[in-house]
This record gives sequence, C-alpha cells and structure tokens, in this order.
Amino acid sequence: MRAQQFLSQFQANGSETCFHGRHIQPIILADLNGNNWHLKDYEARGGYQALRKILGKDGTATGADANLGMTPEQVTATVKESSLRGRGGAGFPTGLKWSFMPRQYAGDKYLVCNSDEGEPGTCKDRDILQFNPHIVIEGMIIAAYAMGIAVGYNYIHGEIFQTYHRFEAALEEARAAGLLGNNILGSQFSFQLHAAHGYGAYICGEETGLLESLEGKKGQPRYKPPFPASFGLYGKPTTINNTETFAAVPWIICNGGPAYLACGKPNNGGTKIYSVSGDVELPGNYEVPMGTPFTRLLELAGGVRRGRQLKAVIPGGSSSPVLPANIMMDCTMDYDSVAKAGSMLGSGAVIVLDDSRCMVKSLQRLSYFYMHESCGQCTPCREGTGWLSRIVDRIENGQGRAGDLDLLDDAAESIMGRTICALGDAAAMPVRAMMKHFRPEFEYHVEHKTCMVPAYV
Repeated sequence: MRAQQFLSQFQANGSETCFHGRHIQPIILADLNGNNWHLKDYEARGGYQALRKILGKDGTATGADANLGMTPEQVTATVKESSLRGRGGAGFPTGLKWSFMPRQYAGDKYLVCNSDEGEPGTCKDRDILQFNPHIVIEGMIIAAYAMGIAVGYNYIHGEIFQTYHRFEAALEEARAAGLLGNNILGSQFSFQLHAAHGYGAYICGEETGLLESLEGKKGQPRYKPPFPASFGLYGKPTTINNTETFAAVPWIICNGGPAYLACGKPNNGGTKIYSVSGDVELPGNYEVPMGTPFTRLLELAGGVRRGRQLKAVIPGGSSSPVLPANIMMDCTMDYDSVAKAGSMLGSGAVIVLDDSRCMVKSLQRLSYFYMHESCGQCTPCREGTGWLSRIVDRIENGQGRAGDLDLLDDAAESIMGRTICALGDAAAMPVRAMMKHFRPEFEYHVEHKTCMVPAYV
C-alpha cells in the first residue's frame, strides 16, 4: 500500500485516542493531510518553537534573560525525564544514549538518523519523512545542540527515492530560513545536516553497517566494541537514532519530559507509531500512547478482515517472535509488556495473521528473506539462514522428513548469539517461536505432505 493510503487510514480514524480515560493527541502524525509538509505549514503547527526555546529565541525571556534558553545539559536531562526509548527496535533510553557522547571531545563528532527502514511490515519512518519532514530536522538540530555536534546525516532507505527528494526539499527550506547552517537563528550554534541515499540493503539498517555504507564502503556490520559513541562515522564519536525518535524530541522540549512520560506508561514514555498490516480491514500507521491494549489497536485498524478469527500476530516486525492470538489479545503495546509475553516491540510493525494463514508458508517467506539479506560476513548466519530456508521450503512443498523440526530448532539455536550483528538472531527467533507455538501445524505438514489449514475462500 502506498504511503499516502497509509496516512489517510490514520486520518480516517480521528485525531486522538482515548487511553485510560484520557484523550491523547498524536504527536508526530497530528494534523497532516499529505500536502502540508512545507516549512510554513510546520511552523503553523508550532514547528521550530522547541528550537527557539533552547536557543532563547522564543520571545518568552526579556531583558537580561533574553538569551538564556536551555543549556545542552538541560536538554539531555529533559529527554531523560521523558522516558523516550529508541523507536528503531532496540528501545534503548534516548537521553542515556545522548549522555554517552563525549561533549568535551575536541575533534569532529557526528549525528546520524537511521531512516533505512527495511524491516518487512515497517512503513512509519517513510511516512514521517514524506509528510512531516521538518519535525525530524528540528529533532536532529536539538539533539546536535545537546551533544555539541556540528554535522549530521539522515541515511534514507534506497527504495523510497521520492521520500529522499522530499527530505532534501525540506532541508533547503530550513537552510533558507536560517534554521540550519552557521549561527542558527543568530545564535552561536551551527549545525550542518545532509541527506544520504542508501541502496536498499536490509543490513544497512544495522547501525554499524549503516556507518560503513555512509563512508562509501560495503554495508557490513562492525565488531562491537568499540561502540559508535566512541568510534563511529569516520572513526569519530557518533550518535545514531531512529527517525521516529528524533521526531518526538520537539514536543518533549516544548511540553517537558514529565508530560511526555504521562502520555504513555512508566519506562515507556509517549506515543508510538504502529504500522499495522496483514489481515486487517484498515492497514496503516497508527500513533497511539505507549501501553495501549492490542485489542484497541486492532479495533483502530478495523478488526480482522472479513470477520475471520485472529490466529497470530508478529508484534514488532518480521524479526520479532510470533505470538498466538490468546497471548496477544491480553497484551499491551509497549516494550516491557510485549517482552514479557515472549516477543519484542521492535520497529512497531504489527503483522496480523487470520485463521486462513498457513504458518509454514508464513515462515517459508520470512526465512527466505533473511537468507537473501544476510551479508555473508558471519558463517553461522551465512550458512545457517540457508539451512533454515531450505528446510522450511521442503516442508511447505510436501517433502518434509522425520527429524526436520528438530533440525530446524537445532539450526536456529546454533545461530542465536553467534553473529556480529542481530540479523542471525532475527532469522532464528521466528523459527523458534513457530516451533514453540505452532509445532502441530508443522508436524501435520511433515506427516501428511499437505497443509492442515483449509484453502482460503
């Protein structure tokens, strides 16, 4: 589905969500219609007020206090108070990550936005960049101010070239208005921001693979340590955050960390954009408070298509373990609750599967994807993902053998935790979850050489 259609589904479901008796306005996707992405539109929605606030240019202080603004330490402390966690998948506390940047470092430092959105089922970041690009730009400028960084890059996925052009146009608007470049808004703070276009490799969504690609090299993950905060882009200290993470920052600065935390739940502050796809009536991007019950999110997406029964949900993108309907229906959408249920919130890509779906076929498609996207650097991943894909493929095609399911489990276990980056784990976790929750369906395929799920009508 095209990005504009996703956005229209969000708008069709209203501009606020009732949560625990409170009405929470969307923070990132509010008041967007697909055409009001320009600087003048963003400023009409209150855009760049957060930047003016930290630089003391918002007009709230006069006389001797006219240029006070906020110190970098105060900005970081506010983000910490908000309990904003990284929206790219890992959920690491954003303010804590910013504090790792050595502020007194005398050389170059870099800020990087990870917009390399390649996780199957995920389509939120491209909509943010397409329909509200200035919110990401402002968030990055504020982050750079907090960490004393002068240069930043937004690495944009290679298969959304139209979005790349949109972001470039927004950058030009910001530069022309004195919001980017030297002495921003007449202050002593300068920050240069550039867009970088990727080439569609899933592995470049891994932060160090992204850095390698940004340097013009093959996008393969690096060994860690050293971590990017000490040895990142061009060997210099670097902070990397996801698109949605930066987009949340302006609201936090304008309204305060506690206000953002209050939108969600303890340790899971604010709102989250979920890309709901699969067997629902209204697939699309939905921004709801952290801790929203899954049942409510499913309701916003129109429920399971054609009145069928919910069978399973992949709650955080294709790499997160699948959960059966009975577990998912009792789950709330936040990092801690989904982890407790046995999966991950990940990128927030919620893939809904109804009772017409064959879990063997679903795993066949996932396993092929990870085999295809493995960079080949680590033997367990390079060889192991091929094993997984071939075994599931023969089971789905009626050639399953006795012992294949145990072999799948063993191969997945042998990959887990034995690779440089998490792609190996991403390939193994769906397999292990399928074996845990839907093993009888796989056993039926092996024994009867056919699918136990009736043909979809």
